Amino acid sequence: RDARREGPGRNVTLGETPARAHRVRRWEGRRRGPRPPLDPEGAIPVTLYLVQHGVAAPESEDPARPLTSAGRAEAERVAARLRAAGVHLDRCLHSDKLRARQTAEIVAAGAGVETVEERAGLHPSDPVAPVAAELRADPAVADPEAGLVVVGHLPFLDRLASLLVTGDEGAAVVRFRNAGVVALVPTPDGAHLSVAWVLVPDLA
Repeated sequence: RDARREGPGRNVTLGETPARAHRVRRWEGRRRGPRPPLDPEGAIPVTLYLVQHGVAAPESEDPARPLTSAGRAEAERVAARLRAAGVHLDRCLHSDKLRARQTAEIVAAGAGVETVEERAGLHPSDPVAPVAAELRADPAVADPEAGLVVVGHLPFLDRLASLLVTGDEGAAVVRFRNAGVVALVPTPDGAHLSVAWVLVPDLA
């Protein structure tokens, strides 16, 4: 697969937790019994989820760029997988672009998100520092019982994840996929966030 998480000593395919990538592959091959939780040991208090919008129509076809039928189907699969895994989501923020709003609405309906809100500052080329500061100050990010979702675009999400994880928005710590989810948790010292797991439609 072309989607990988990169870091010191790591090269992990999206949809797999680093220590348990082989377990995910074996389960996907069997397709028997109930789906395992996204964190099989139940030890990771995930609090922030970054979601790239689903596949959208090209601007030449429709300037508003709504989700394609395939894009909607992928977002629905991912949302259903999150719900089946027992991932608790409280609030979903999205940009004002149609493709992000539609993705957020699908995630909300399928995964049981309680609140969906449009937020300024999430466009592809917007600066990430103001949003990163807001997220660091958000009580939901420090609360393992809460779940905050941000649905946005590239390259914004790539830079935001890098800034939250390393303090350097150019670090490229994870590779996003349309309708994919990157789950982040606070580091023990609370200085940064770290990638807990990733989920892409192919594995949902």
